[in-house]
Amino acid sequence: MTLTGESFIGRERARSTTTFRAVEAASGRTLEPPFHEANALLVDRAAELAWSAFQSYRESETQQRAQFLESIAEQIMALEEELLARVAVESSLPRARLTAERARTVNQLRLFAQELRLGGWRRVRVDPALPRRIPLARPDLRQYQVAIGPVAVFGASNFPLAFSVAGGDTAAALAAGCPVIVKGHPAHPGTSELIARAITAAANAIGMPAGVFSLLQGASHALGAALVSHPRVKAVAFTGSRSGGLALMRIASQRPEPIPVYAEMSSINPVVLLPDALVQGAETLAERFVESVTLGTGQFCTNPGLLIAMNSPALDRFVSATAAAMERVSASVMLTADIAQAYAAGVERLQQHPQVSVVGRGCDTPGLVGGRAALFAVDANTMLAHAEITEEVFGPSSVLVRCTDVSQFLKVLQHLEGQLTATLHFAQTDTDLARSVLEVLEGKAGRLIANSWPTGVEVSHAMIHGGPYPATSDGRSTSVGTLALERFLRPVCYQDFPEALLPQPLRDEIFASLPHRYDGEYRSP
Repeated sequence: MTLTGESFIGRERARSTTTFRAVEAASGRTLEPPFHEANALLVDRAAELAWSAFQSYRESETQQRAQFLESIAEQIMALEEELLARVAVESSLPRARLTAERARTVNQLRLFAQELRLGGWRRVRVDPALPRRIPLARPDLRQYQVAIGPVAVFGASNFPLAFSVAGGDTAAALAAGCPVIVKGHPAHPGTSELIARAITAAANAIGMPAGVFSLLQGASHALGAALVSHPRVKAVAFTGSRSGGLALMRIASQRPEPIPVYAEMSSINPVVLLPDALVQGAETLAERFVESVTLGTGQFCTNPGLLIAMNSPALDRFVSATAAAMERVSASVMLTADIAQAYAAGVERLQQHPQVSVVGRGCDTPGLVGGRAALFAVDANTMLAHAEITEEVFGPSSVLVRCTDVSQFLKVLQHLEGQLTATLHFAQTDTDLARSVLEVLEGKAGRLIANSWPTGVEVSHAMIHGGPYPATSDGRSTSVGTLALERFLRPVCYQDFPEALLPQPLRDEIFASLPHRYDGEYRSP
C-alpha cells in the first residue's frame, strides 16, 4: 500500500503546498513520502464536515456505532505487517512492544463497542410526575446523556497506536456519538495515514456519515491552535507535555465559547518505600524498580520518576542494588531527537544541581544519542526547597528523596503535585504507616498501586488514567477505560414532554429495557 502523504477530510484526500518529512528514529534519515501540512482552510473543511455529520451520527443506532468500532479494529488488524513495519521505523520501538500495542488498540475499540451494547453509559434517570404531592406537585423529569459535538484529538508521541489516530480518545469520542478530527503526531505520519485508511474503510463499510472522521497531518503549532479555536469543535483530547497542554487550554478558554480540554500533561508517579518492605526485600525492589524506570526507555507517562523513603541500612542496600542493576542497562534510542535532547537537558540539570547526588547511571552506548538511565538522590529539606528537582524528566530517570523521620516523610508526600499514579510498597508490619500514607496519596493521584509498579496500564472498566492537576487538566476524568466515554457526553433533562417528543432512550417502552434509575431506585433489565 503506497503512502500518499495526504490529510483525510472525511472521504476526501487533501494536499497543500507545504510539506514535512517523517524521520527514522534510529538513524535520523528522512523517509518517503513527503507529507502535506494541513492549513487553516483544511481545518475549516474538516470541522464543517464533522458538524454536518454530528446530528445523524449522534442519533445513529447503538448497534451501528458498536459495529463501526469493531470494524475499525478489524481493518487495523488487516494492515498486518505493513503497519508494524512502518511504526517500527518511525518510532524505533521493538516489534514485541508494537504487537502488544496494536492488540491494546483493537481491544479498547472492542471494549467500547461492548460498553455501548450494555446501555448503562446513557445514565438514564426517570422521576415520574407526582401531581398530588403536597405542598407542590412534581413534574415528569427524564434525564440522559447526549454527545457534545465534534472532538479534536491530538496523537501522542509515545504511543503511536494506542494513544494516537485510533487510540483511546478517538474510540471514546466515537462511542459517545461525536465525530473526531485527529491532529496526527508529526513523529509518525506514515503510521497515522495507515490507521486513517482503516477508519475510513470501516466508516464506508458501516455506512457512517462522511464527516465522522478526519485526519489532519502537520508539524506546526499553528495547525493545533486553529483546530482548538474552531467554533465547530466542542472538546479536545491531548496527551503530551505540560507546556503543550497548557497552551491548548489557554486557546480553548479564550474562545467566545470556551470548551473543555482533557489534557494529560505530566506526572512523576511517586513510589513510596516503607521501612519494613525495604528490610524484607531491598534487592528485589531495586531490580523491579530498574526494570520499570527503564521500560521503553522510560517513555511512559506512568514512569516512576520519584522514590520516597526514610533513611536506614535497608535503604542503603536498595541504593547499592539499584546502582548495580542500572549499570547493566544499555542506553537505547528514544522516540524522537527532540525527546532525546530534552531528556539529556533534564539529566544535565539534575547532575549540575549542587545539592543533588548521582546514585547510578546506565551503560552508555557509543555513537547513540539516546536515553541513558539515571538515578539521583536528594535529602527531603532540599527537595522541599527546590521545586525544580521534582520536575518531570521524560525518560529513564528518577530521583530518590531521603527522609529522616515519619513527620518529614509525610510532609514530602503532602508537598507533591497531582499525579497519574502513586505506588506504595509495604510489608504487613508497615500497615499502620501505610494507612497514614494512603490518606495523603488518595488526594494526590488517580491510581494507587500496592506492591507493584506503575508502568503498564490495563484497559478495563475500572481503570483510571488521570489525576489531579497538573497530571491532567481535569482530575475527574480518565483517558483509559470505559469511563473515558463520559468526557464527551453531557446530561439533558426533559420536563413534562409528551411521549412523541421524547428522545428514544427516554420513552417508556425503551428506557425500561436499559439500565436506569426510576424514582431513585436503580433498575437493570
